[in-house]
Amino acid sequence: MKVDSKQLYDAARRGRFAVPHANFIDSHSARAYAAAAEERQLPFLLAYAQSHSAILPLEEAAAIGNYFAEAVSVPVVLHLDHGEDMEFIKRAIELGFTSVMIDASQKSFAENVAITQQVVRYAHNHGVVVEAELGHVGANETSEADELTESVYTEVDKVQEFVAATHVDSLAVSIGTAHGVYKGSPKINFERLHEIAALTDVPLVLHGGSSSGDENLSRCAREGITKINIYTDFIVEAYQAIAKTQPKDYISLQQIAEKAMAAVLNHYFDVFGTQKI
Repeated sequence: MKVDSKQLYDAARRGRFAVPHANFIDSHSARAYAAAAEERQLPFLLAYAQSHSAILPLEEAAAIGNYFAEAVSVPVVLHLDHGEDMEFIKRAIELGFTSVMIDASQKSFAENVAITQQVVRYAHNHGVVVEAELGHVGANETSEADELTESVYTEVDKVQEFVAATHVDSLAVSIGTAHGVYKGSPKINFERLHEIAALTDVPLVLHGGSSSGDENLSRCAREGITKINIYTDFIVEAYQAIAKTQPKDYISLQQIAEKAMAAVLNHYFDVFGTQKI
């Protein structure tokens, strides 16, 4: 059942849990997530990143995403992750995405505001919700981001100004996670999270959930984060399962990968405390 994120995030804030955001890069990953969500009767975001358009063109991603979002009985948000430019975002909306992210987090504050305002105006006119990022969650070579970057924490004193100026529906904050396989021990700044949460009623979301630690992510879900992004853990677990099992044919390889990715989503449903909606 394809929906936007408003109902999911409202329920998550009330229930103090987070909804998983699972990036798909083909029909097998999307099928694995949809099957796990249907079995558990739990909501999630089926997400596609613009940076993956070289792997999976937007039109193909939309066909896959729309099919699996509509094929299940649970609420599923078809989300564009890390949208980089207005034209790509417009095409995603036209193709049925119910939620889009504009990532202008590496621009100046003024540019981030201006770009986000443009996306919000267009998306809201088409009944689509918008996520933006303030601060910057860094990325490495295994991530869904399009380039290698360092993290920059969200500045607390900019939050209210940004939200008031842009009217975004959710805000991605940088509090210590990173895209891709985390190198070293994750140090989440929960004090910064609490400060931000006290300043705004806009749902807060977290990028870079993979390998950030179950207790860290569980605590984020309990203390103000409504949605947590996972990508790298899915592809790492799928690869490791294939390497361990060494399938003898292509069909078996696909099945092993799907089973591994479904297990990862099931794990994060538990870690995030995700509830039925």
